[in-house]
Amino acid sequence: MPSPTGSVPALSAASATIFSIGIVFLGYWGLYEPTKWRVVDIVVFVSALIGFGCLGLVPWMATSPVEPENSDVRIRVARRLFLTGVIAIWLAVAISVVF
Repeated sequence: MPSPTGSVPALSAASATIFSIGIVFLGYWGLYEPTKWRVVDIVVFVSALIGFGCLGLVPWMATSPVEPENSDVRIRVARRLFLTGVIAIWLAVAISVVF
């Protein structure tokens, strides 16, 4: 079943938006503070990096060609990457706020 018209641009734009929110978060969080990193800081940073990796792959995965023209296999993978990226970024934000 083909994806709805506009799903690729919408998915790409949404991933870019969440990616930029994550970058702003890392800048506000204090990535460059001279204090020694705790284990929680490393967990936040790794979670954010995983989220950035997933969100960065979304446009590439959504626009890569598939064998049958009407197949939406890559869009489904891109949606899962988007969800994983969003969860990882917001998990990093939540952990940094709580701890």
